[in-house]
Amino acid sequence: ETQTALRPSDFGLLQKNVSHATDMAFRIEQMNREFFNTLSEFARLQREGQAQSNYAWQARVLPATRTLPYWDEVEIAWDATGETLRNLLNELSRTYKAAADLYAEGHDNLEDVMGDISNVARRLTEAEANITGMISNPVNGMVYWIEVQPNQNRLSLNAAPLSVAPMVEKYLWHEKRSVILTSATLTAHGEFQYLRNTLGADEAEEMQLGSPYDYESAALLYIANDIPEPNQNGFQQILDKTLIATAKATGGRMLVLFTSYAALKKTAQAITGPLARDDIYVYEQGDGASPNALLESFKVTERAVLLGTKSFWEGVDVPGESLSVVVLTKLPFDVPTDPLIAARSEMYEDSFNQYYLPEAILKFRQGFGRLIRTQSDRGVVAILDRRVLTKQYGRLFLESLPGCTARQGPATNLAREAGKWLGI
Repeated sequence: ETQTALRPSDFGLLQKNVSHATDMAFRIEQMNREFFNTLSEFARLQREGQAQSNYAWQARVLPATRTLPYWDEVEIAWDATGETLRNLLNELSRTYKAAADLYAEGHDNLEDVMGDISNVARRLTEAEANITGMISNPVNGMVYWIEVQPNQNRLSLNAAPLSVAPMVEKYLWHEKRSVILTSATLTAHGEFQYLRNTLGADEAEEMQLGSPYDYESAALLYIANDIPEPNQNGFQQILDKTLIATAKATGGRMLVLFTSYAALKKTAQAITGPLARDDIYVYEQGDGASPNALLESFKVTERAVLLGTKSFWEGVDVPGESLSVVVLTKLPFDVPTDPLIAARSEMYEDSFNQYYLPEAILKFRQGFGRLIRTQSDRGVVAILDRRVLTKQYGRLFLESLPGCTARQGPATNLAREAGKWLGI
């Protein structure tokens, strides 16, 4: 196999293009730093007068946002950065063309270089389009927001589609001859309509099949009927005491699901010490380990409790005795102030019943589904949010679950009931 050597003139042209692109990249790095400093100052001005918080500060970028004082400074900073970025993209295009011409002459060793240039150009093009959309030229159907993490001194720009249906249509429905979606949690209120609307799957055929599991003999659903609601005084203290007692009664083997990292951290601080004295180890999401690493550690630790949020409500598979108790600390409603959630809720006349409630029920069913993974599994699901009993919508959550053995009682009885059900 022979390779054609690069002529000095060809190499010089490529080197010149790369040198120009490198100089522009350094300029953009400096300009980008100035742009984000300007954006940080805008965010600081918006937060002035607000109480200090350790939580992320989020703000949607709306038409009204672009009329606020100091936003014109943000636009000016981005105009300069964006123009230089577009010049860099033009330079990369010329470099790619020069490399492609040489590749066509037999310089096969330039193939990887062309791939690298193409990948960088694609990512920069996407970034330029998204930031321009946010700052001055919004794309219809996109949601934009700024987020500041005060503890990390970090600011990020975010963009997401209001609806994923057009993308699913373009990249999945249109591309494939047939697509089959299977899951135990595709329905809300026993119907597929919410999923159809979300994915743009109006013409899909549907089928519901029964479960192979005997939930009535396999799963105990215990609902604490005396615990304060999550936003009331006393909830956190009773939650922590209940978890400690239940973990001791069952020897760990417990997954506790939260709806926020802040709530998870509070509980972790309260229960780790008391459980350690009984040789029960507490794993908590967000302590640096990846979710997969946490899950594997939990599986191989005989006496352990795993505290999780978000991704742990779905996709966690721990068959057998490693997981015998799942605790749902709170109904998994989305946070209404989240910019993307707020924007999507505005699409509905009755946002609670048409959006928040179906979303929460789907996540609730997914959380429940962490327990019984095989026909021989046996365990307890505890609900420590009594809104399932006191609120009108609560029955919709309970009706979405398979027909297991259900009991209500004081939170203090959970440990005894769980131990009895598991034969401990």
